[in-house]
Amino acid sequence: MPFEGLASIEQWATTKDYILSVTKFYNGDTLPSVDDLDWVIVMGGPMNIYEDDKHPWLTLEKYFLEEAIKKNKIVIGICLGSQLIADVLGSNTNLI
Repeated sequence: MPFEGLASIEQWATTKDYILSVTKFYNGDTLPSVDDLDWVIVMGGPMNIYEDDKHPWLTLEKYFLEEAIKKNKIVIGICLGSQLIADVLGSNTNLI
């Protein structure tokens, strides 16, 4: 969501000379190739992971995360991001 940022993660990545890019799924941004990424950091939002009908981009984001995980990329989730990762991995997130 527009109000979500990397905060301290961005500062850490910058000091390590990582190149950062942003993909706003909710905005319909063009997706990078998973092959071009080393890490994927998924941030939060106020929606539920099962609200694909209200937020259709969630379906694409879950697919993207699944591909990143299958290709052994480092994937970190914060808040909603961690729930999306759990869902992609088959967790029973109804308990969350």
